Amino acid sequence: MTIAHEINFDGLIGPTHNYAGLSPGNVASATNAGGTSLPKAAALQGLSKMKTLMDFGLAQGVFPPQHRPDLNALRQIGFSGSDEQLLKSAHDADPTLLAAIWSASSMWAANAATVSPSADTADAKVHLTPANLISNYHRSLEHPTTTRMLRMIFKDDAHFVVHDPLPNQMRFADEGAANHIRFAAGHGQPGVEMFVYGFDREDSAGEARKYPSRQTRAACQAIARLHKLDPTRTVYTRQHPDAIDAGVFHNDVIATGNEAVFLYHEQAFATSRSMITDIAGPLGQPLTLIEASNTDFSLEDAVTSYLFNSQIVTLPDGTMALIAPLESKENPRVAAFVDRMIDDSTNPINSVHYLDVRESMRNGGGPACLRLRIVMTDQERSALHQGVMLTDELYQSLTTWVEKHYPDQLAPDDLLDPTLARSLTDALDELTRILDLPGLYPFQR
Repeated sequence: MTIAHEINFDGLIGPTHNYAGLSPGNVASATNAGGTSLPKAAALQGLSKMKTLMDFGLAQGVFPPQHRPDLNALRQIGFSGSDEQLLKSAHDADPTLLAAIWSASSMWAANAATVSPSADTADAKVHLTPANLISNYHRSLEHPTTTRMLRMIFKDDAHFVVHDPLPNQMRFADEGAANHIRFAAGHGQPGVEMFVYGFDREDSAGEARKYPSRQTRAACQAIARLHKLDPTRTVYTRQHPDAIDAGVFHNDVIATGNEAVFLYHEQAFATSRSMITDIAGPLGQPLTLIEASNTDFSLEDAVTSYLFNSQIVTLPDGTMALIAPLESKENPRVAAFVDRMIDDSTNPINSVHYLDVRESMRNGGGPACLRLRIVMTDQERSALHQGVMLTDELYQSLTTWVEKHYPDQLAPDDLLDPTLARSLTDALDELTRILDLPGLYPFQR
């Protein structure tokens, strides 16, 4: 058996973290829209989460934030003038445009790309497809820098293939790993990859009615082809429309998995039973199913607690742990379910660690949203750019950098400040030196 380990690459929360409520269907984001955010606290919470996993003995990587505000995006749609004029004109035309070009949404690295490890691909390479994120304007601005970043970090083409994003057309709307779960007997063994979609142009009968579906079946199929996956070990399944309408904008808000463990709510999928058979068959062993029923807690509880946006991780001793947001502990029905799960010896999850990522949660993303997980062999790990791998020294450097450059608070009116915009450019220039990623941002080229 090939030895491989899962590495979590977390998005470093950017200095423009703000509450704009730009994503329809994201209940937490909409609820807090217009409030005053805490960028420095947000980034420190994210760094603390990364260090917690590193201290557990897990490999942990860091993805830098994107350059915001993206003033060039305003120029592309006809605005002109000085930085101050650009910001004011955009605000006067449509305040949501101003908020979009300041958005720090790249913090949610689960949407950065979809990843298939070398054990699953026909050419035995790790494949990454950056998500086009075209369902929301502010997120659609991310993929050029995301693609460049991934090609700088996973630059050894003997081991990695970083594809172009899918075409920028709604037929191929792609939201990345937030709608993808890989199952395997062990991280290094061939897996079964499950792609979850909300929209199928061949079958519109199962569409959500209140909120838009963000992932298409055509996008899932295209990624599977690009990644050279075995069709007999690839499963496509549809989100339940009631879940989408309850605020499950991505599958990772209602289901997650690790190795052969599958944690999900009974209303997560339109065809749960047949899907489970499709996974377990080629996997060659039964899945360990942990299903939360409506009698355990409701879809609303799932969305407000973000239990399923927890990470299930395999620790160095072979046991599994749940990395959950504090909000799950504070919901009595969800907390009781977690306690029963931890006490149940029929599944390998035997500990839970509740982490404070409240600033991310208030903007609509929990622990799993913040990370992109990539399974790699030791040889592949050695081939990636080491400057983004978290160490005690890098953690301290990033903490010092955040404390130096990040605003304590960010209110909607602050987005009109060109002086703030220029200071953040200088900060990101310094960050690329810390992470040894020269030329990452457009302003550096």
